[in-house]
Amino acid sequence: MLVKKIEDKIKLSWWVSFSTIIACTIICITTAVYAYKMVESSRKNIYILDNGVPLLAKQTDGQMNRPAEFKAHIDLFHSFFFSLTPDDKFIEYQMKRAMYLIDESGALQYNNLKEKGFFNSIISSSSVLTLQTDSIQLDVANKYFRFYGKQTIDRRSSRVIRSLITEGKLKEIPRSENNPHGVLITSWRTLENKDLQNVSKNSF
Repeated sequence: MLVKKIEDKIKLSWWVSFSTIIACTIICITTAVYAYKMVESSRKNIYILDNGVPLLAKQTDGQMNRPAEFKAHIDLFHSFFFSLTPDDKFIEYQMKRAMYLIDESGALQYNNLKEKGFFNSIISSSSVLTLQTDSIQLDVANKYFRFYGKQTIDRRSSRVIRSLITEGKLKEIPRSENNPHGVLITSWRTLENKDLQNVSKNSF
C-alpha cells in the first residue's frame, strides 16, 4: 500500500514536471513571436530630432510607394527631354539630366534629333517648348509604361500644340544623386508626335 502511494506521487510529480515544461515552452515561443513582431514594428518607426526632442515619424514600405516613384521618374524624364528654350547651354543641360534617367535608347533619339537640326531650329526660331503630362499608363508587373502628353512649341510667328505618346520599360537600379528614384527607362520610343493645333500670331 505504501509502495502504491509512492508510485502515485512519482507519477503525479512527473506529470506536474511535464506540464510545467510544456507551459514554459509555450510561454517562451509566444514571447519570442511577440518580441519579433515588436522589433519588426519598431523598424517601421523612425525618430526625427526637433531641437533635441525626438518626434515619431512613420516609415512606409518602399514597394508600396514604388508605382508613384515610377510615374514621377517617367514624368521627370519627359519634362527634361521635351521642355526646352532657345539656349544651347540650357538644351545641353536638359539633355544631360535626361540621359541619367534612360538607357541608350534615349541617347539614340537625342542624336537623331541633333542630326536633323532640331535643336538648331529651336535656337534659330527662338522657340520655347513646354510639355504638359496628360496621363501615364503603368503596368507595374511587366515594368511597362505609356506616356500621354501635349507639347507646346511657342514661336515668334505661331504656336503649335502637338500630341506626344511614348512607351518604354523600366529597370530598377541603385539610387544616386542624378537618379534619385533608382529607375532607368529602357527600350524607349515615340509612338506619336503630331500637330493638333497651329495658331498664327499677329506680326504687329
